[in-house]
Amino acid sequence: MAQSLLIPALITIVMTSNAWANWGHWRGESGNGLSSTANPPTNWSDTDNVKWKVAVPGQGSGSPVIWDQRVFVVTAVTDGGGVPSSSPTKMRFDLLCFDREDGALIWQKTAIDATPHEGTHSTNGYSSGSPCTDGKRVYAHFGSRGTYCYTLDGQQVWSRQLGQMTMRAGFGEGSSPTLVGDKLIIPWDHEGQSYLFALDHQTGDTVWQVERDEPSCWATPLVVEHAGRKQIVMNGQNYARAYDLESGEELWRCGGQTQRPVASAVAGDGLVFVCSGFRGSFLGAFRPGGQGDIEGSSSVVWTQTRDTPDIASPLLSDGRLYFYKAKKGILSCFDAASGTPHYTTKRTGLANIYASPIAAGGHVYLTDRNGKTVVIKDSESYEVVAENSVGETVDATPAPVDNELFIRGEKHLFCIAN
Repeated sequence: MAQSLLIPALITIVMTSNAWANWGHWRGESGNGLSSTANPPTNWSDTDNVKWKVAVPGQGSGSPVIWDQRVFVVTAVTDGGGVPSSSPTKMRFDLLCFDREDGALIWQKTAIDATPHEGTHSTNGYSSGSPCTDGKRVYAHFGSRGTYCYTLDGQQVWSRQLGQMTMRAGFGEGSSPTLVGDKLIIPWDHEGQSYLFALDHQTGDTVWQVERDEPSCWATPLVVEHAGRKQIVMNGQNYARAYDLESGEELWRCGGQTQRPVASAVAGDGLVFVCSGFRGSFLGAFRPGGQGDIEGSSSVVWTQTRDTPDIASPLLSDGRLYFYKAKKGILSCFDAASGTPHYTTKRTGLANIYASPIAAGGHVYLTDRNGKTVVIKDSESYEVVAENSVGETVDATPAPVDNELFIRGEKHLFCIAN
């Protein structure tokens, strides 16, 4: 682990108003996987502390997003109403809205009926990007099947087709859009010409698009503000990069990433953190004020080159950076400012990991593909509080709001509450 002197700098996570009381983005409105207001239960099963449980048709690993009394999820359903396979077949791509109080379906809208142009990984599916909302409109992104904007009452406002992606090894698509101010930021990294798009959130028109010399990447953009300038931080196999939000101009870049990155960036303590963990390991802590290629410069504050995450993004909470080793349930916790470990490679008892860790109410929630969630204290020491399971596969990152935890399983959407 390389370190250099830390110079304090102000960095602000860009959020919409009333964001902390809701969960309008797959990692929360901070993008860090943290809710500073929620206090969900630490104990549950597939029946205990389940306020409601509703079946979700089809298949999707996009996380639920919540605004006030509405819960939104996306899914892909075959013509016969079943779950899509890894081989393309005709299906419908739906956005569903549930009542937060009782789980009743308020509306279900089909964005498009389509046959995907290529297959996907057997564990992925065709609806892996999470929706996002600002409490006025909700946006569903199905990648090559289009991007769609709806009112909260389910009326379609606009749709955009951005083309077709060709993903590495037929792994399928999965990046989520990021909504900030008047722009919807859409990543488009694949084996063809890659782009980063900024769409007008009201019309879907292109505000700007920039070419990226990057192959397939499944990360979601993070928007931060530094020295009065909003930046989009984006992972990539060749470089971690930042772009000016208003113009799309590339501001800085840094190499060191591993192949086919998936994890999204987090930010705080005057730094942004970008990592990857497939066929190698890399985690970099960067000052966002650099220019050009910052590799080897003082803008790189510290790096970690072992035990970094593959699919799941890191979690940043109260100056602590939590991350898994590859796809394994082996957890490390570092001091975010200095890169000093609090603890490393703790075995959590979890197996294969897709969902990202989240923090709420003084606890960290760690979930694996078996549907098991280990709850630990959000602290510098590793202390298990509870172990739970919803009894079915969970690939989506849970969402904490108020005293509730929303878990999107393979077959059901759960609202966990005391």
